[in-house]
Amino acid sequence: MAHLGPRLGTSRIFVPLRLLATAGMADMGLATSRSPLERLDFDNVALKRLPVDPSEEPGVRQVKGACFSRVKPQPLAGPRFVAVSREALALLGLNAEEVVSDPLAPEYLSGSRVMPGSEPAAHCYCGHQFGQFAGQLGDGAACYLGEVKVPPGQDPQLLRENPSGRWEIQVKGAGLTPYSRQADGRKVLRSSIREFLCSEVMHFLGVPTTRAASVVTSDTRVIRDVYYSGNPLNERCSVVVRVAPTFLRFGSFEIFKQADEHTGRQGPSYGRDEIRGQMMDYVIEMFYPDIQQDHPDRVERNVAFFREVMRRTARVVAQWQCVGFCHGVLNTDNMSILGLTLDYGPYGFMDRFDPDFICNASDNSSRYSYRAQPAICRWNLVKLGEALAPELPPDRAEAVMSEYLDVYNGFYLETMRKKLGLLKKEEPEDETLITELLQTMHNTGADFTNTFRGLSQISCPAEGESEAGEELVKKATALLLEQCASFEELKAANKPAMDPRELAMLLSMAQSNPALFQMISDRATISRQLEKLSKLKDLTEAGPDELKTKQAEDWSRWISRYRKRLFRELEGQSDVQAVQDERVRVMDSTNPRVVLRNYIAQNAIDAAETGDFSEVQRVLAVLEKPFSSQPAVELPAWVDGGAKQTERDEGEDDQQQQEGAAASKSTARNPVPYDSRPPAWAREICVT
Repeated sequence: MAHLGPRLGTSRIFVPLRLLATAGMADMGLATSRSPLERLDFDNVALKRLPVDPSEEPGVRQVKGACFSRVKPQPLAGPRFVAVSREALALLGLNAEEVVSDPLAPEYLSGSRVMPGSEPAAHCYCGHQFGQFAGQLGDGAACYLGEVKVPPGQDPQLLRENPSGRWEIQVKGAGLTPYSRQADGRKVLRSSIREFLCSEVMHFLGVPTTRAASVVTSDTRVIRDVYYSGNPLNERCSVVVRVAPTFLRFGSFEIFKQADEHTGRQGPSYGRDEIRGQMMDYVIEMFYPDIQQDHPDRVERNVAFFREVMRRTARVVAQWQCVGFCHGVLNTDNMSILGLTLDYGPYGFMDRFDPDFICNASDNSSRYSYRAQPAICRWNLVKLGEALAPELPPDRAEAVMSEYLDVYNGFYLETMRKKLGLLKKEEPEDETLITELLQTMHNTGADFTNTFRGLSQISCPAEGESEAGEELVKKATALLLEQCASFEELKAANKPAMDPRELAMLLSMAQSNPALFQMISDRATISRQLEKLSKLKDLTEAGPDELKTKQAEDWSRWISRYRKRLFRELEGQSDVQAVQDERVRVMDSTNPRVVLRNYIAQNAIDAAETGDFSEVQRVLAVLEKPFSSQPAVELPAWVDGGAKQTERDEGEDDQQQQEGAAASKSTARNPVPYDSRPPAWAREICVT
């Protein structure tokens, strides 16, 4: 991920995670004995229960009849912390201060040194990528380190979500595995920071997710062509430590797939049906013990398991839609078997509401747009059902999938009612009210996060109000108009990606040569481009003043309907004030003030790439309380000198110091608070 604008202007380099001691060779034995990471209690059940590749041959290869391959993580030169998550480390029974002050911790948490009890391995899986079966994929950069027993005293809620009693630890970016294909198994600082921060903010938003315990960077470098433009950069290798009950996914069960009718590829373990049964036994017994206990019949057990995976998947995608999150690469190999958000790559939180929002610049077909996510998750579940056959009879899988839409809508409406403060009654018209809100947001270019956050400030109508009510509607309209896009912003948003002459040519080709047209485009893409062209024409003809008037009318109309619905919430309630107070409390604990917008992540990345890791930690601190007001830390540290002038990153070289000095002179970026609409330069960010 990278942006096209100027670099972050700051010369304040602050390293909150500087190691408190550096062990020399003579002290290494003493330092080793003190490392808290050597006290982790590993019990690597997955490697005991599932088949492991007997070959330890280095290099890329097809792995048949196995779920894991043993690997040797490749050490980094000069590993050092960028950031750690206190809460994610606590899952493993680790104290963040102890870890940060441990000289060996960056080595252990980058895979450069293997912890006692750890058994590094890479997982074999397949996947449908952008709708096509890709054959063997697997952990090309991630590495299973093992499973740590849950420490005593862990939150009972966490144990309900993770009944296995173990946390799997992965390092992502630790080097080559048999599944690295043409890649090098490394990750760089920008992608590692993005994964670290989003893994944690999703947890604090209440969305099921894998966790990230730390980011380590190094002096080892790799070449990356950020924009695929032929202008590669020399970037620092970095590693994220990920934590979850398991990282098994839909694609884990696709290694048994027969030759695909479209691509001709087949799973590496095709024909090994006994391993499929072994995997299902392991997953259900470890992570769905209630299902194992309640269903002695094997087929009924498997059906109940598939139904629960369907339910959890419907729940997580409903939660994505409700916070404006777009995953970007919803291939079957990126879908967790536990219904967690998994693999943070070119994700994005929506700024201006657009149902066709695409966060992944590589998704030319809009397959993984915001609007498409619920349907794509259903498609992926169908592929999982196919992969589980014959353990899961196809007719039973089809029956379960017939329930998906109702289950998804149930989760979605439940959360949306909370976002609107509709707590006392469920009315059939609520769905229409929600749809009209989203349509108004789309028409006016309203900011998704801030518009929902502002709804709690709209008052419930009082009995018999008239002129006062009209004034309150005007006040609420003015509040929401602040979150709407300007005339120029909407013009830019509706500019077609294709030249009108190209569109005309493709439309003609669709009529005259449909076969050729299908090879180079599709009707959905052309339809979207024509819609943008039409909206742009309407905008240009209307002009800025008419746009503002129309936006005010749209919001005034919806707010009036919303307040009537709020009034019905109060019917039959003896304590009206208590109902209103509860409404505001629930709304403000459901609609976040701040999410990880791309520009916030980019500010942290730009600072880190000049050796200043303080912004990563600052952003993490804000995102740990996404529903709360935090005035003291809601601007980047470099704006007001929040980070004192201290030592640079110990591994920083002269080139980076020069970059940092040059960046400090840049005034092109106007800083905005983390809870604001994005600045203009944020539109230049490109994520692939």
